[in-house]
This record gives sequence, C-alpha cells and structure tokens, in this order.
Amino acid sequence: MPNIGHHLRELRRRRQLSSRELASRAGVSHSTISLIERDRMSPSIDTLGAVVDALGSTLVEFFTGLRGTRAHSPVYRPEDLVEIGNPEEISYRVIGFNHPARKMQVLVESYKPGGDTGAIFSHDAQEAGLVLEGRIELTVGDQAWVLEAGDGYYFDSNSPHRFRNLGAGMARIISAITPPSY
Repeated sequence: MPNIGHHLRELRRRRQLSSRELASRAGVSHSTISLIERDRMSPSIDTLGAVVDALGSTLVEFFTGLRGTRAHSPVYRPEDLVEIGNPEEISYRVIGFNHPARKMQVLVESYKPGGDTGAIFSHDAQEAGLVLEGRIELTVGDQAWVLEAGDGYYFDSNSPHRFRNLGAGMARIISAITPPSY
C-alpha cells in the first residue's frame, strides 16, 4: 500500500483548507489528520472515507488519483516479480505488480507436473497467453485443447476455463489478462 499522506495533503491544499478545518468537517481530531498526512498513521477505511468525503471526493477517486503519484520502474527483474500463486503446484508471478495505472495483468505461470487450476472457473476479463515450455491442456467451455511450446490462446475469461499440465516436466506460460482480475 503506497503512502497516502502526501496525496491527502495535496488535496487539502488544493481546496485551501487548514488541517484543523478538514478535521472538523470529517469529525476526526486534528492530530489524526496530521499523522495521516505525515504517513505516521494508516487510517481505517471508515476514517479515510470520512476525510475524503469532507474533501468532496470518494475513495475510488482518491485511490485513482493516488495511483499516478507512485514511483515505479518500467523494468522488472526476476526478484521484482510478485508471487500470487502456490509455487508448490502453480506459480503465478506478476510482471508490473506495482505499476500505478496497471490496466492488464501479465503473469509468468509455472505448472509443476500434474499442476491443475482445479474446478473450471470464470471472471470478467479477456486473457491471452503463449506456452513457452511443456504441454498444457486448456479447457474453455466444453472444449479442450492440448497446447505445446509455441502455441498461444486468447479467449473471454467469462467463459468457464481451466489449465492443466499434462507433461512429466514443468510447463511455463506467459499470459496477459485485462482488466487485471485474476
């Protein structure tokens, strides 16, 4: 979670409010506003909602504006890839996890032998990928295909789907999902 103090202070200043006036409008103490703005306190959602509301904004607008203020590098080394899966069976490592305006999710997927996403699932997105290594069974709806290195796919993720490693070795895929919803 990025530090929100600077962003909150800038919104308050744009509205030409003192920290005391903002505290009064939000129904919190002046020290709470001061601590938040100096990133010495992580406010609860309720407190942040009250403060943002007192600024005439919403939490969605606040966090959307916050995304543009975070520093990030366009380069991601292997140690920068955030793991969101279970590496004991299927590893999902995210490229660009901390990008402030991420509109797609790019994954490096590694399936151990027998690795299986399990039950067929769906989510509201589109996804595409390329098998880099191994043999993957892809099921979309009631159809299944066996994909090997060099084979690609693209489908609407709201169609129920499943991935399974059919080979005796590791299988690797690079994939993209938009919007980032996996």
